[in-house]
Amino acid sequence: MKKTVLITGASRGIGRAAALTFAKADYRLILTCSKTESALMALKEELQRLYRTEVLTSIGDVGDYRYIESLFSEIDRTYGKIDVLINNAGVSYVGLLTEMSIDDWNRIINTNLTSVFSTCKFAVPAMVRQKKGKIINISSVWGIAGASCEAAYSASKGGVNAFTKALAKELAPSNIQVNAIACGCIDTEMNACFSDEERIALEEEIPAGRFGRPEEAAALALSLAEGNEYLTGQIIALDGGWI
Repeated sequence: MKKTVLITGASRGIGRAAALTFAKADYRLILTCSKTESALMALKEELQRLYRTEVLTSIGDVGDYRYIESLFSEIDRTYGKIDVLINNAGVSYVGLLTEMSIDDWNRIINTNLTSVFSTCKFAVPAMVRQKKGKIINISSVWGIAGASCEAAYSASKGGVNAFTKALAKELAPSNIQVNAIACGCIDTEMNACFSDEERIALEEEIPAGRFGRPEEAAALALSLAEGNEYLTGQIIALDGGWI
C-alpha cells in the first residue's frame, strides 16, 4: 500500500523538490501553499503526468490553526492518515529588530513555528495508533547560530529545533521519529534577494564553495522518511560545512 506524505509550502523551493522526490518514490501527496495556487496546480499536473500518483492540494495559511484543523479533517475523509509529515512552509524577515512591527513578528512565528505545532498535533494521533510515522521539520542553521537582522526568523527556527528534540523524546516510545534539517544557503527564491556580489561573498564563506540545491534537501528528507528508526531528535545541518 502506498504511503502518504503531507508537504507544507510545496509550490516552490524545497517543498516543490520534495514533492517531485517523494512522487518518484511512489508516495501519495498532500501539498499546501498559501498564495501561489497556479504554481501548485501546475506542480500537481506535472506530478500526475510524470508519476501517475494521487495528489491532493490545499490553499491556506499554515500559521492559522483553524486552517490546519480543516485540512486534517479533509485528510481524514480522504486518506484516514498520513505516514510522513514534512513541515516546510516558512517565511523570512530581514531588517533591524527595532524596525520590526508586532504584526511582522507574529507572521514569522505563526508561519514558521506555530504551524509545526498545529500539523503535529493533528498528525500524531494516527501515527501513535499505527505505531509508526516520520516527522521532518525543515529548519535553518540560523536556528542554531542566529543571524544578524533576522532575529525573528532565527528565533522561530530555534524554536523548531527545540520542538523537534522535545517531540522526538515524547514520541519515541510509539516508534515515531522526529528530525529536522537545518538548511544553510539553499538556492531558492527566499535567497534570491542577494546581489551577485553578495552571493559570491557568501559562496566564499561556505567550505563546499556553493549554495545547496533544493533537490539535495529533498533527497535528505526522503532518506529520513525511509531510513533508520533509531535516528530521532536530530538537527541535521545541510550547509556545505558552513556553520
